[in-house]
Formats: sequence, structure tokens, C-alpha cells
Amino acid sequence: MAVQARAAATRHQVLEGAARSFEKLGYGGASLSGILAHSHVTKGALYFHFESKEALAWAVIKEQHAMSMLAAQRVLATAQSPMEAIVLCAREMARQLLTEPIVRAGVRLTLELGNSRGPATDPYIDWTDTLVALAAKATAAGELRATVDPAALARFLVSSFTGMQLVSEALSGRADLYERLADMWALLLPSIAAPDMLSRLLEFASLRDDVAS
Repeated sequence: MAVQARAAATRHQVLEGAARSFEKLGYGGASLSGILAHSHVTKGALYFHFESKEALAWAVIKEQHAMSMLAAQRVLATAQSPMEAIVLCAREMARQLLTEPIVRAGVRLTLELGNSRGPATDPYIDWTDTLVALAAKATAAGELRATVDPAALARFLVSSFTGMQLVSEALSGRADLYERLADMWALLLPSIAAPDMLSRLLEFASLRDDVAS
């Protein structure tokens, strides 16, 4: 068990080092030597777990996706309503982008590898499916206006958040990500939320986690 624990710790160390390289340099700019420097492991340790840079990149994407889905499960377990869960899931994604190198690298790699090496669609599909289910529950609970299509709303939210965080990253290094997210909800919620839910949801949408700059 001790050997397995050490192996798991080393693998995660390599993933974090790779994430820091991919986050800063992208897939094309990152090198195995740079990943080794960020990971502080031997070349043998790296190759024991990953056979190539491409294998490392896909592992980072997989780990990022797992982290995001786990965070969504925690939100679903604590949120008091489906619409509250939708708003809090978006805020948690913003928090992860600001605090987790693996998440930032995974998001960048999903776009880069999806453009050049075939689709990296699982994260988008799973997030959309999660939001479709939540929106359908919100409709049944009377929290969404009856005219809102749950699938269309889910697709719009995933696309909007993806574009919003990219623009935020380009213009401010994501320093204004919470503000942009609050703006999105302030514009969207009045047109989709049931009137008796609106003030509470806008309050949640304006909250932000304390994140060190």
C-alpha cells in the first residue's frame, strides 16, 4: 500500500508539473524537459506513468474534468434548489480556474487538442448534460419560466462561460472573471428565472470566493 501511495503521489506530481507547463506554454510550446523541471521528478519516473507528452496532455484533461465533475457533485449535494445549483456550479468553475493549475491547463488543452488532434468533447458534453438535468428539475419546480427550453439553456450556458473565461483570460489574466460572471447572470436571470426566485438568485450570482491574486 505504501508503494502504491508513493506511485500515486508521484503521478499527481507529474500531472501538476505538466499542467503548469501546458498552462503557460500550451501543448505546442511545452516540452518534456520543461515538464520535468516543473515536476521535480526523474525522467524515469515520468516515463513510468506517461509514455509521451500527448499522453500527459490527455491525462491533464481527464484530471481536470474529474475535478470539475466532483465539484459539481459537491454543489448538488448542498444547493437548496436546482436553479441555485446552476448558479453555484458556474461560480465553482470560476473558482477552480482561478486557483487550480490543472483546471486552467485542462481547459486550454481541451481547446487546443480539440482543434488540432480531433474532438475533446467529453467535458463539454458532461457539463451540458448536468445542466440539462438541473434545468429540467428547475422547470418542474417552477423556478424557470415555462418558455425556457432546458437543453437550449444548458448549451447557451456552457458556450457563454467558455467564451467569457477566454476573454477574461486574454484581457486580465482572469482577474475580472467573477465580475464577468456576475454580469452574465444579471443580464440572463431576469429573462429565465421565475420572478419569486430572481432576487435570491441574483444575490448568489453576485457572490465571489476569496481568491488570492
